[in-house]
Amino acid sequence: MSDADSADAGEVDTAAGAADSLLAVRDLDAGYGDLQILDGVDLDVADGEYVTVVGPNGAGKSTVMKSVVGLTRIFGGTVTFDGSEITGENPEDVIHHGLSYVPQSDNVFAGLSVRENLEMGAYILDDVPEDRIAEVYDRFPVLEERESQRAGTLSGGQQQMLAMGRALMLDPDLLLLDEPSAGLAPDLVEEMFERIDGINESGTAVLMVEQNAKEALRRCDRGYVLVQGENRFEDSGDALLSDESVRQQFLGG
Repeated sequence: MSDADSADAGEVDTAAGAADSLLAVRDLDAGYGDLQILDGVDLDVADGEYVTVVGPNGAGKSTVMKSVVGLTRIFGGTVTFDGSEITGENPEDVIHHGLSYVPQSDNVFAGLSVRENLEMGAYILDDVPEDRIAEVYDRFPVLEERESQRAGTLSGGQQQMLAMGRALMLDPDLLLLDEPSAGLAPDLVEEMFERIDGINESGTAVLMVEQNAKEALRRCDRGYVLVQGENRFEDSGDALLSDESVRQQFLGG
């Protein structure tokens, strides 16, 4: 980014970093049925990077995530992951590339036990990797304590941990999280963010949509601000937090 651009959180330079991006979204137009939500969205996530997407309600943040994993209609543009174009692939095919996605709601199998949920996360493998279950329990000890408990009886925070644990069963290169703090009690939000920090610090790239914009930007490497389905700002998390225009328009001053 040039000195002129860095003076204010600026527009996305789609050429910069494209060659070494793990995930590269280019000029993406996407939506549902005949309704187009995204208009020319560009987004990058490098290997091991922590990227957050923020913006007002209805901006298309979740639609970006769903488009990456094949849950929307693509009108134009491309999605490339680890050098392979995956634009419009079915979700069951996308996960074979090394992506895992945790939706905002309905993200656990309520009638199955904690362990059965984790086993479902490895359904594309011939055998359940016990070492991966052990790693998930090490990261989320409460899940081991409640291994036989039905997922639907867990607290909201525990269900979110289970959803993330299941997504980690395939040891993904990129973890996509849609509003991970939504619906959590305030005292659990900090813990949830610390868990996500730990996942990223272990080497997994994270792309997160988050309503708690200030906290998310404070923790991430880079952030994008979407408005009405278009890129509005892109910069480091710290730069976006300190940008006057971003603060006033999207962070409550």
